[in-house]
Formats: sequence, structure tokens, C-alpha cells
Amino acid sequence: MTGSAPLVAVIGGGQLARMMAEPAAALAIPLRLLAEADGVSAAQVIPDQIVGDHTSLADLREVTAGAAVVTFDHEHVPTEHLRALADDGIAVRPGPDALVHAQDKGVMRERLGALGVPCPRNALVESVADVEAFGFPCVLKTTRGGYDGKGVWVVESAADCAEPFETAAASGVRLLAEELVDFRRELSALVARAPSGQAAAYPVVESVQRDGVCREVIAPAPDLDPELATQAQEVALRIAGELGVTGVLAVELFETRDGRILVNELAMRPHNTGHWTQDGAVTSQFENHLRAVLNLPLGSPAPRERWTVMVNILGGSDGAEAPGRLYDGFPHAMARDPRLRVHLYGKDLRPGRKVGHVNAYGDDLDDCLERARHAAAWFAGDLGNESE
Repeated sequence: MTGSAPLVAVIGGGQLARMMAEPAAALAIPLRLLAEADGVSAAQVIPDQIVGDHTSLADLREVTAGAAVVTFDHEHVPTEHLRALADDGIAVRPGPDALVHAQDKGVMRERLGALGVPCPRNALVESVADVEAFGFPCVLKTTRGGYDGKGVWVVESAADCAEPFETAAASGVRLLAEELVDFRRELSALVARAPSGQAAAYPVVESVQRDGVCREVIAPAPDLDPELATQAQEVALRIAGELGVTGVLAVELFETRDGRILVNELAMRPHNTGHWTQDGAVTSQFENHLRAVLNLPLGSPAPRERWTVMVNILGGSDGAEAPGRLYDGFPHAMARDPRLRVHLYGKDLRPGRKVGHVNAYGDDLDDCLERARHAAAWFAGDLGNESE
């Protein structure tokens, strides 16, 4: 109809696409989804959908037909396909020239190094001899395809290098060696940037990772030196501007024990370390991502409360997959904590799988931590581990 909002195509049916649906509905922005299978997380809430393969240009063209903009739940769409969509007249946001820096860690390290952005010492390696020359211990990463700790190895000797090189050879990707950083903690600086150049920076947060998986996020990062927090935001804003990012950019950082920050990873989409913004910020990362890709004025990233804690709900050690199991957690969690905010992804429980998260907010950090940890453990059926 005349004056209707432009259609946004979203590639990937995971929980990030699912969580774009709520602000899209509030803004009356139509979404169309390319889902990898029937009934995946986002397909449960976005009715306009196509089941297809993100590596198929034909499927990508089908889902973007009539769309003004295409954006992403993940970064795995081939760069050449993104260029083809752009040639078709679709606004690809973030664009292929930006997104490649989140797709390929080798490309990312080379560009950030050229920009003078603080990073761990690193080098592309083609042999065990190269790794020995780089120096043990170190971290080996596949340049493409790794996530949640996959494709990452800490190696202390030549014998440890066998699996990384076999994995890289089998998948046809390169290996990157990085120094094993002695860090105090991990931080994340989240920004949103529109094509107009307008940008918004959220408070820098602390993220707690176990086995390569984000377990909890504290916003803002406790006891973070204000100058270091400002530097982290400035680094994220500079990266977004220099790379031409449109949408949300998450810059994962190490805070070293000697008071520096080093860039660890980049993500050009809504990010786990920004889930706290759904309830703890004036404008969530999901709404600001949609505003940015449509070149609408960005919303305020200011926090609503002094503290917000996000804890991921992971499938418990018992491996139960019974439908409705997570829903059964609502009576206790809601009665115990009426201010708790629960976000479930419509996924079956499997050990270690992210199936939801909880947000707790307030003036007392210890209270927020206890409430969020208890609720997450209750939903996972793993209360013995809620205070780890």
C-alpha cells in the first residue's frame, strides 16, 4: 500500500533474527526470513519466510525479491553473493566490503593493524614451523567459520598443532596464530551505525566466557576505568566508521592486567553481549540495528538502570529435550522475581545449547547477579551450578 514501510529481508533463522521481530512489529516494519529449516527459532515468529540455503544465490534472490534491505542473523553468506545482491539493487547492510572483516579473521587482523587499532600480536601461519617461529604457547584460529570456541585451539607444542592444521586443510581455510593474552577479563563495546554516519555507543560491558561460550554479561563493566571505557567506545566507533559498517557492531576486547585493551573479535550483527539492552537500555540493540539498516535516526543507548545482568540459559547436563520443559520454569521464576525478564528462543534443550537468556536489573549488582543466575539455572534444571 502507499506509504508502507520498506521490506527487510533477514538471512538466517536463529535467535538474533527472532529477537528482531519484536521491535519490527512495534515499528510496523515487515520482515521476510530465509530460514535454514522449518520451525527454526525465528521462523516461529516471522510468518513471511522461505526455507533455503544461505550459500545459494538463487535462494538469496528469492528471499530478497521486492526487499529494500537485506541484513543478517549470521555472517556466513558468501561475499560474492552479497556483491551480486548489491548489483541487483538491494541495499546489503552491512555491505560485503565491511562484512568480510567479520567473516575472515585474517582480513580483519590485517586491516585493524593497518589502522593502528590495538590487537594481540598475530600472524598467518602455513606450517608447524611457522607456529614454532611465532612462539609457544599461542592461540591458533581458523580464519573462517569458527564460533563459540569452535575453530580455536591453545597450543603449547608442535604436537598440539596437528588438529588445527588438519581442520584448516579439511575446510580449505587459513590458520591465524595469536599471542596468548594474559588478560584480566573480557569486555565488549557495542555500537550502532547508520549510512548517514550517525552512530550510538552503548556502555562497555564485561562478558564471562566458559569453554568459548558467553555465560553472562554485566552492564556496565564493574570497576572499569572511565578513560579505558571511553577508549573502548572510541575504538568501536572508529572501526565502524573506517570499515563502513551499517547496523550493530560488537567489538570483543581483552582488558589486560597492565591496563590496556586489545581487540579480540568483531561481529557485525546483534550480539550476545548486547542482549542486556532489551530490558536495560532505552533502545535495544535489535531496534537500533533495524533503525540503522533502514537509515532511520538511532535511538538512545543510555541505560535505564544502574546495573543490568544478562545470563544465558544453556541446556543442562541431563540432556533433557522434552517439549515444554523450559515453559515449566515460568511459575517459579516469575513468582520469585516479578521484575525478571525472560527471553526464550523456542529451541529444544540440549547440553550446552543456548536456549534463552534472562535479564535482571536494579541498583545492587550482587542482587542482580544472584537473581539472574538463579533463574537461568532454574530454567536449565541445573541449580547446582547457578553461582559458578
